Amino acid sequence: MDKVFVAGCGMTRFGKRDESLSDLVFEAAKMAREDSKIEEFDAVYVGSMNPDEFTGDGNISTVITDRLGMTKPSLRIETASSTGAGVFHAAFLSVASGHYDNVLVVAGEKMTHLPTQKSTTMMAKVISPLERIYGATMPALAALVTRRYMHEYGLDRETLGLVAVKNHYNGSLNKYAHFQKEVTLEKVIESKMVSDPLRLYDCAPISDGACACILTSKEKEIRISGLGHATDTLSLAHRDSLTGFSATQNAAKKAYDMAKTAPKEVDVAEVHDAFTSFEIIDTEDLGFFKKGGGGQALKDGITKLEGDLPINPSGGLKARGHPVGASGLAQIIEIYWQLKGEAQKRQVDSAKIGLAQSIGGLANNNLVTILEAC
Repeated sequence: MDKVFVAGCGMTRFGKRDESLSDLVFEAAKMAREDSKIEEFDAVYVGSMNPDEFTGDGNISTVITDRLGMTKPSLRIETASSTGAGVFHAAFLSVASGHYDNVLVVAGEKMTHLPTQKSTTMMAKVISPLERIYGATMPALAALVTRRYMHEYGLDRETLGLVAVKNHYNGSLNKYAHFQKEVTLEKVIESKMVSDPLRLYDCAPISDGACACILTSKEKEIRISGLGHATDTLSLAHRDSLTGFSATQNAAKKAYDMAKTAPKEVDVAEVHDAFTSFEIIDTEDLGFFKKGGGGQALKDGITKLEGDLPINPSGGLKARGHPVGASGLAQIIEIYWQLKGEAQKRQVDSAKIGLAQSIGGLANNNLVTILEAC
């Protein structure tokens, strides 16, 4: 398998945007092309979770390539809310195999123009029909996971809220973030209840946005060293545990093995925090902290921007925003910027190895990506 490098990246600001999905993708792709100095591509790989329902556009890969002014082979990838990482992994394989030399990877979603209730209903379609028929939504199932974790490991409401406080601070330093303001712990704890114990500030927002990167076989500064992908049962009821995600654990093992590295070697990480409790669970599933220890590591400041292992320096899904098809790729792009020393005010010192972890659905289609500075 040939080595694959990231040649350039681009991202729109996430949030409520007036532009169409294809226009947002065009904006991100233009930035990536300028960053990479590459103009000719063998293919375009497109990630979008549900454009058919969100925007009414089918055949989205052709819609996108047409907007880009290209007639190259185009392919759409979908793995629920990990779609951005899924399309990145698929593009990696096409370059690593030697079939393509340069691939443009784009991902995006347009969501904010719809009523919140409609968007929530559409996103609930990725969870098990066995649970959906009883009225379960993504926040409701995440709340079940959170409550079980709190019961087993003694996680308290204040520690849970610190995830949002940390990530909103990081987002305040990120010009691409949906939310660029800090929040207090009191505001988090007193925010509107969504699904007990999760409150408004425990949940990632509905966002618009797009991002792009270029993968190449030509040697560049940042190499893709490890990939892992694993799935789990669709229904929570069929799982052995609610306090850990086996799909993340299995994907992480594959990625660490491929990269020939270990959790202790990672300098910075972006993890899927669609709900605050998920960040804590993710850091344990990835092997950064022992089971039940993620909350204490947060309280100790280990995961802060200036800590020993900064988690979600971008602001995470919680503050950077969560246009579902784009988030996984946005995480990878943040790692790329961190390793290149281009993360500006949120730059982590001397980062050489970075990891991105993305969750699809209710933690049943998960991917882990490891990048290294050459």
